[in-house]
Amino acid sequence: MKKYVYIVTDSNRTSMHVGMSDDLTKTLAFYKSMPSLFFDQGQQLSRLVYFEEQKSEELALRRFKAISHFTRLQKEKLVRNYNPDWLDLSKNFGVVSAIQSTAQQPNQARLFASL
Repeated sequence: MKKYVYIVTDSNRTSMHVGMSDDLTKTLAFYKSMPSLFFDQGQQLSRLVYFEEQKSEELALRRFKAISHFTRLQKEKLVRNYNPDWLDLSKNFGVVSAIQSTAQQPNQARLFASL
């Protein structure tokens, strides 16, 4: 079973949240439907700026814990390496998922950055 480790942020990049999910589409829909779940409305965490796919829950959990312990600067560097313009990757997630399954690249965020 595939697992995703991801980073979401608000439109101003003020807040960043690291998460783990087995259904990224459903998780993103939840974030967008609950605008003030974690923060006030101005800091709605609705922009997927980074994600990676792991082949097992154990690997995903290890990676989640590692990224969660990153400093803010380390998280920003991780995002900039794969998504230099901080684009909202969730807008094309369904399209890229289909492309990714045939491309078999190790990091899907790279595909989003090229769209």
